[in-house]
Amino acid sequence: MVETANHNHNHHHHHTPPNQAAPPPSTGVAPPLGSARGPFFPPAEQLLQLHYCIHSNPSWVPTVVLAFQHYIVMLGTTVMIATALVPRMGGGPGDKARVIQSLLFMSGINTLLQTWFGTRLPTVMGPSFAYIISVLAIINDLSDSDFSSEHERFSHTMRAIQGSLIVSSFVNIILGYSNAWGKLTRFLSPVVLVPAVCVVGLGLFARGFPQLGNCVEIGLPMLILLVISQQYLQHIHPVARPMLERFALLVCVGIIWAFAAILTVAGAYNNVRQQTKLSCRTDRSFLISSAPWIKIPYPFQWGTPIFRASHVFGMMGAALVSSAESTGTFYAAARLAGATSPPGHVFSRSIGLQGIGQLLEGIFGSVVGTTASVENVGLLGLTRVGSRRVVQISTAFMIFFSIFGKFGAFFASIPLPIFAAIYCILYGIVAAIGISFIQFTNNNSMRNIYVLGVSLFLGISIPRYFIMNTDASGHGPVRTHGGWFNDILNTIFSSPPTVALIVGGLLDNTLEARHAVDDRGLPWLVPFYHKKGDSRNEEFYSYPLRINEYIPTRFL
Repeated sequence: MVETANHNHNHHHHHTPPNQAAPPPSTGVAPPLGSARGPFFPPAEQLLQLHYCIHSNPSWVPTVVLAFQHYIVMLGTTVMIATALVPRMGGGPGDKARVIQSLLFMSGINTLLQTWFGTRLPTVMGPSFAYIISVLAIINDLSDSDFSSEHERFSHTMRAIQGSLIVSSFVNIILGYSNAWGKLTRFLSPVVLVPAVCVVGLGLFARGFPQLGNCVEIGLPMLILLVISQQYLQHIHPVARPMLERFALLVCVGIIWAFAAILTVAGAYNNVRQQTKLSCRTDRSFLISSAPWIKIPYPFQWGTPIFRASHVFGMMGAALVSSAESTGTFYAAARLAGATSPPGHVFSRSIGLQGIGQLLEGIFGSVVGTTASVENVGLLGLTRVGSRRVVQISTAFMIFFSIFGKFGAFFASIPLPIFAAIYCILYGIVAAIGISFIQFTNNNSMRNIYVLGVSLFLGISIPRYFIMNTDASGHGPVRTHGGWFNDILNTIFSSPPTVALIVGGLLDNTLEARHAVDDRGLPWLVPFYHKKGDSRNEEFYSYPLRINEYIPTRFL
C-alpha cells in the first residue's frame, strides 16, 4: 500500500486523470503467501460513481424536485429543535411557528452564502444541536425571574439568546478570516479524518432508531419502504432506475405521511399516552392553525438583544463546536460531490462565513446557530446527485416557506418518526464515507489502528457520558463555580466530531508522526492543502463570476 501511495504521488502528481489510477508497481511489494489473490483497488481521490458531480447539473424539472427533497430532509432537524426549546421558554404554538419560520429563513440565507462564497460545496446549512446546552442554560437562568406572562418570558429569553449569538459569532469570524482554521486543518491526515467524519454520522445514532421507536407503526414501514423502493425496485426496469434512485424518498414520505393522517383521522391515537400522541398524530402540533399566512422575518423581531457575559461565554463553546462539526461534514460533502478534499483557505473562509451567518442569525432572531447539515450530505450520496445548483435552488423553498407560514407549517407537521427513518439511512452513508478515507492510509500499520480505534471509540463514548449526565436544564457533568466555564466544556465534550478531532489530532501528530508520514497517507492530501497544490483546487473551489479580482488575495 505504502509503495503504491508513493509511486502515485511521485509520478502522477498532476497528470493522471483520477479515473486511470496508476498500475500497481511490480517491484517492492512482497506477493501474498499462499494462493489467496484478490483484486487490487487503487485509492481514488474523487468518487466516480455519481450521476452528477459538483458542477454538472440535471435538467430543470429534476433539479427543482431534488431541491424540494433537500428542503424536506432539512425540515426534520428544524422542527425537532423548535419542539425541544420553544415550550421550555414559555412560547405557545404561534411562537413555535414563528421560530420555525425564522430558522428556515436563516438556513436559506446561510446556505446561499456558503454555496456562493464559502466552501462552494453542495451543503445545506441547517440549525445545529450544538447550541442546545447553552440555550438551555440561558432558559434556566431566566426561569426564576418575575415575568407578567409566559409570552413575556419567551420574548425575554429570545432576546437573551440573540445577544449571545451576536457576540459569540466573532469567535468563528476571527478563527476563519485570520486563516487560523485553515492552518489547523493541515494537521488532519486521513487517519484523523476516518474517525472524525465517521463520528459525524455515527454520533447522531440517538436521532435514528430511538426516535423512530416513539412511533413504530409509522417509522418502521417508512424505513422498510425506503430501502425496498429506493434500492431493490431499481432493477425492475431501466427507466425506473434514475427515477426511483432520485425521488423514491419523496414518494415514501408522501405515502407514509398519508398513512399517518389516515390513522389519526380513524381515531387510532385517541386513547394512547401523550408521548405517542405527540410523535404519531399529524395534527398534534397546532402549527397550521397558529401560523400566519404571510410574515417576513425582519431584524430584531423579538425586541432588542440582551447581552450578558455569562451567556455569551457558553455560546462561544457552541460556536467552536459547530465549526468542528462542519469541518467533518465538509470533507464528507466534498467526497460525495465528486470533488477533491477542500484546501485550507476554503475551510478558513467557510468558517469565517459561518460566523457572519451566526451574526445574521442573532440579528434576525433565530434560536440556534447553523452548521452544515449532515442529513443533506447523506442525501447527496443516496441520490448520487452532488450538484451545487440543486442545493442553491433548495434555498428558494426554504425562504418561500418561511415567508408563507401556512404552507410551511403544512410540511412541518410531518411526524418526526418519518424523519428518524430517513436519518437511519442518511447518517449511515455519511459514516461510511468517513470509513472510505482509510483507503489513503496503510491499513496494516499497528500505529494507525491504534490511533483510529482510540479516537473512534472515545469520539462516541465521551459524548455519550456527557449527554447521559446532562439534565433538562442543561447542567452537565462539569460543575465548577464558573457557569460559563461549565457550559463551554460540557458543550465541547458533548459533540462526537469535536472529541474525535481533538483525540485523533493529538495522537496522530505526536505518535511517531515523522516516521509514519507515508503510513498516515499524507502524500495523498498534501497537494490539496495549498491553493496551487493541485490544478483541481481552482476548478472546484474558486469563486463564481469574477469576484476574485475584488477580494484581497489572502482571503482567496
